[in-house]
Amino acid sequence: MFSLKDKVALVTGASQGIGRVTALALSQAGAKVAVAARNEEKLVNLVSEIEAAGGSALAVKMDVADAEQVKVGFQQVLEKFRRLDILVNNAAITRDGLSIRMKQEDWEAVLKTNLTGAHLCTQQALSTMMRARAGRIINISSVVAQSGNAGQANYVAAKAGLIGLTKAVAIEIASRHITVNAVAPGFIETPMTDVLPDKVKEELKTRIPLGRMGSPREVAAAIVFLASDEAGYITGHVLNVNGGMHLA
Repeated sequence: MFSLKDKVALVTGASQGIGRVTALALSQAGAKVAVAARNEEKLVNLVSEIEAAGGSALAVKMDVADAEQVKVGFQQVLEKFRRLDILVNNAAITRDGLSIRMKQEDWEAVLKTNLTGAHLCTQQALSTMMRARAGRIINISSVVAQSGNAGQANYVAAKAGLIGLTKAVAIEIASRHITVNAVAPGFIETPMTDVLPDKVKEELKTRIPLGRMGSPREVAAAIVFLASDEAGYITGHVLNVNGGMHLA
């Protein structure tokens, strides 16, 4: 396990799925963890679990699509921990539908949360990290950002935008010793995929060379690595965790 002792991390979309497991993994690696999402009850339960295991955590009720909530949320983290070393931009929603029939509000809602939200959080994180001349920003993209996916034009566009955001910001702040990378999970066993019919899941597995869906823990392991000192010479990179479904 890579050591994140004395580091402070903030994970958005931490109430369930990849975000929740990532928060636990970061804590197990030694980091103090602020967990952010809209569902405060789930966050409180997560904080209790982290603290019961001997870790330190903070619940931050935050809608990343709301600039003021993001600003206040980051202030709460700094008031509690006095620093921020790691940001994991994981918060995401879906509003699926064919592009030709997609409602404008569904397009805008997904872009605002999945892409603009990451931008807003990154801005807040950089104001602290640049003063410290150190930091790790990890954006959670998706295999569909690279391969495309019918019925998800808004989600695909947002997740592809995250890859572009990753590369641009990585170049902008590299001189401050801050790295910016992305993780692109394939189909992972989370609440987002739990709703898929069994027939669809079985068909998906035929498209995955490893023959199975991934686990949130496998994605979290990649995030912990990119957050570690050992990944200090990696920036602007997209780390695929997709079972070989898309090779780039």
